[in-house]
This record gives sequence, structure tokens and C-alpha cells, in this order.
Amino acid sequence: MRIRRLLGLVLATAALAGAGALGAATAQAAAPAITSAECTDQGGTVTSQPYGGTWCTLPDGTKVAVS
Repeated sequence: MRIRRLLGLVLATAALAGAGALGAATAQAAAPAITSAECTDQGGTVTSQPYGGTWCTLPDGTKVAVS
């Protein structure tokens, strides 16, 4: 019976640690947002998409969200 409890505790701890690591990785993967003035200063174009937000397309082809 002790082994089952110990195994359950180990599995629960591992699951929580995995969820924390996944959350941290997701937060780091979020694209940074820039202002429309910064976009145009870098030679980009600002476009607004209905229900899609405002985006900056930079000269190298990357898209960045405008804040």
C-alpha cells in the first residue's frame, strides 16, 4: 500500500512539474509586440485585419503584433 501512495505522489509531482515547464515554454514563445511608430520606423507597413487585430509586416517578411 505504501508503494502505491509513493508512486502516486511521484506521478503527481512529475505531472505538475511538466505542466509548469510547458507553461514557461509557451510564455517564452509569445511574439513581442511593437508600436505602429516603431513598425514604420523600421520600414514596415501596418495593416488592420477585421477580427484579426493590427499587424506590422517588416521588410524581411515577418509579421509582428502591434500594441
